[in-house]
Amino acid sequence: MKLLVRHESVYRYDSPVRGVVQSHRLTPARYDGQQVLDWSVQVSGGQMGGGFQDGAGDWVQAWTIPGPVSEITVTVQGNVDTVDLTGVLRGYRERIAPAVYLRHTPATIPDAALTELAQGGPEGDALALAHTLAEAVADAIAYRPGVTHAHTTAAEALALGEGVCQDHTHALIACARMRGMPARYVSGYLHADADGQEHEAAHAWAEIHVGDLGWVGFDAPNRCCPDERYIRLGSGLDARDAAPIRGIARGNGTEDLDVTVAVVAQQQ
Repeated sequence: MKLLVRHESVYRYDSPVRGVVQSHRLTPARYDGQQVLDWSVQVSGGQMGGGFQDGAGDWVQAWTIPGPVSEITVTVQGNVDTVDLTGVLRGYRERIAPAVYLRHTPATIPDAALTELAQGGPEGDALALAHTLAEAVADAIAYRPGVTHAHTTAAEALALGEGVCQDHTHALIACARMRGMPARYVSGYLHADADGQEHEAAHAWAEIHVGDLGWVGFDAPNRCCPDERYIRLGSGLDARDAAPIRGIARGNGTEDLDVTVAVVAQQQ
């Protein structure tokens, strides 16, 4: 499937800041499931700094926006050719050992309820166990936008019983790690959900390391593995670590962020 992406993030400050530094994970990597046909990232008033491929295989690009500045627009646009590999991350180059992703972060620390949720499931079949955990998370946390926030933890979302893809992903990661399976957070884009409806926001899912298969993706709220509708941007221990844009502003202005994402399938 050929997918056209347009992703715009607009940062506004109620009083001008002296400058902003950002770190981007906004460039899709090449692997057997996706090939980048063309891709561009533009930052209004920005100066591109150094870039590098980190140990997880993601491209990290630095930008500096000198001030005074009251508004910054980050525009991402490109075309990606995707193939359904039933969630398997095949042909991807990285140097980090999977065991690194057994470590919990504040967002994924398990409590008694998460520990209970992670119990059960088949023993000796890691792939079947991963599917079982993803289903358990989907059953335990109903998809409902607006009830959680960027800093909601997996334990908090489970207690609430509602959340968004970030919350499902943190909960699944926590459960998988408790069962001894490395798991990580993946940020990216989704063309449509499981019912075929257009998806108007950036998306997130989990990858669990499953024996000889390696990394396999699991999208708990959509109850599926990533297929040709998905574009993988980057990964990390949790949402903060895998964030497509991270930054810091010099000044006292309050920041407001407006994000729009459109993913369109092109005619073959």
